[in-house]
Amino acid sequence: MKTIIKVKGMSCGGCKMGVEHAVKKVPGVVSAEASLEKAELAVEFDEKKAALSDIKAAVVTAGFETE
Repeated sequence: MKTIIKVKGMSCGGCKMGVEHAVKKVPGVVSAEASLEKAELAVEFDEKKAALSDIKAAVVTAGFETE
């Protein structure tokens, strides 16, 4: 499944990399690419291994907010 998650609080390349790294650690996540300009995260994941709530929790744990 592919989805877009709005992420608040990213302001630099380090933030972008931090969000991507945190989400990629979630089992079942295939890819994660953050956009500073759009303030969003594009994620592809296996729904049998990961839930959207797990991915959002990883973003929050990394220090950012999701919608």
